[in-house]
Amino acid sequence: MDKPVYKRVLLKLSGEALLGGSSFGISPDVVDLIAEEVKEVVALGVQLGVVVGGGNIFRGTEANIKGIDRTTADYMGMLATVINSLALQSAFESVGIDTRVQSAIEMKEIAEPYIKRRATRHLEKGRVVIFAAGTGNPYFTTDTAASLRAMEIQADVIMKATNVDGVYDKDPVVHDDAKMFSKISYLDVLSRNLKVMDSTAITLCRDNNLPIVVFNLGERGNIKKVITGQSIGTVVGS
Repeated sequence: MDKPVYKRVLLKLSGEALLGGSSFGISPDVVDLIAEEVKEVVALGVQLGVVVGGGNIFRGTEANIKGIDRTTADYMGMLATVINSLALQSAFESVGIDTRVQSAIEMKEIAEPYIKRRATRHLEKGRVVIFAAGTGNPYFTTDTAASLRAMEIQADVIMKATNVDGVYDKDPVVHDDAKMFSKISYLDVLSRNLKVMDSTAITLCRDNNLPIVVFNLGERGNIKKVITGQSIGTVVGS
């Protein structure tokens, strides 16, 4: 059996990752696939926290451009992450993964409030914890929420799941000659303005020396490959 190189992991999923082939909403096939992959890593004894975005349902920054107040738009985006978190919870539980959703915005009928000590205890008991509603504050992205929660639960690494194989020097979808980095420093990500995570999230990881592994979610088995130390994707570090 493959052995994990990380004991406690924060997995960051974009809302767009849940789209599948659709332009809006949640693909049941995609969440089922994620659930099967998560089940494999939980079986290895890995403690897993998850942060998911809400861009498949509502993106606050775009709504702000169209005339909705930024604070209101950001709160709407946070609620979209709760919907995605509940979808993931349902999929995880359907394959036998004990799961808790903790929300930064209190909504006790559907999720626990975020409490660091309770989250840590869930992880220690082998439960997957999904952190919903971002940081609970406007003007902060779910990337920043992922970095913050990773620090709070003392995760060993952030796994940033994307739709490309890693971090490139330019957009690989647009440029055929884009080159992928196997490793890159936090400073280079910031100075090159590479769209890995937002600058606040990268700076927070840099200041606390927390590595980020950027990898392709679309390839089956990649979550387990990263956790067992196989050389895929891009490592962002010191």
